[in-house]
Parts: sequence; structure tokens; C-alpha cells
Amino acid sequence: MEESTRKKEKKRELTFVEKMQKLARSGLSGSACPNPASGGVDELATIDERISQMLHIINELHRKPTNMLFFVMYDIESNKVRSQVVKYLIKKGCIRVQKSIFLADLDTSVYEEIRSDLAEVQAAYENEDSILIVPLSTDYLRAMKVIGKSINLDVITHSKSTLFF
Repeated sequence: MEESTRKKEKKRELTFVEKMQKLARSGLSGSACPNPASGGVDELATIDERISQMLHIINELHRKPTNMLFFVMYDIESNKVRSQVVKYLIKKGCIRVQKSIFLADLDTSVYEEIRSDLAEVQAAYENEDSILIVPLSTDYLRAMKVIGKSINLDVITHSKSTLFF
């Protein structure tokens, strides 16, 4: 029975923070990410798909009153740390809008969990990295402008009063 108990303990999946602390202790935080193509961490959806996801949040009529709208932005030097943070944010339900910017419309408890976990991970490393978590209102998100890629988000979000010929 002791052996089966040990096997169960070994199978317990580590939390994000535990994985990152283990990585920090290994001393490999500055090395290149093995198999960088696996997992699609650096892949981005098309600009149209990303804007569509943002518009879904903007136009949501029945947002939960306990939800919080926020950006997570980071400047993380280590490929390994960065790829783990990306996977974590996606798993939590954040939408990737740029390579280092995520948008989320999640319950306040999930916001607090993300904030706490990322703070613990940041504290585990000696680095010059930064992670910003910026709460925002739907009105500010609606006022956002996309520059480049020939898409006028203002026209898209106010399409009810726009005529196309």
C-alpha cells in the first residue's frame, strides 16, 4: 500500500506556481526553450480572429456582475518562463491579442488567482522582467483603436450607425 500511495503522490499534477518554482530551482530559466515549435506558444490567430474575440467581449449583453475585464501584459526574457506563462494564461481563459498581451473577461476570483500566481512566479526569479495586469472598463475597451493591418475597430464597434455602400 505504501508503494501505491507514493505512485498517487507522483501522479499529482503540479500547479503552475510549483512548476515555475521547480524551473527556477533548476537554474535553467535563462536557457532556450526546448522544442519551441511544440504547443504553438508563439503562434497568433489572425488579426481578424483576434478582433472578433475582442468584439465578442465588447458586445456581450449579459456579462456576469462578478466578472472583471483586464489586460495582462508582460516583458519576459526567458523563453521557458514566457512559454509557461502563455500556456497558463490561455488555460485560465485569457485571449491572446498580441504576442505579449492578453485580454480577459473573467470572474474576480480568477483575476485574483492570476495576479497572485504571476506575482509568485515573478518573485521566484532574479530577473529584469515585468508583468502588468491592468483592469479596464468595457467603455475603455470600446474606445480602443487598432492601428495598422487596415482594420478600423471604431467602425466595426459602432457599425449600427454606419452605412456601407
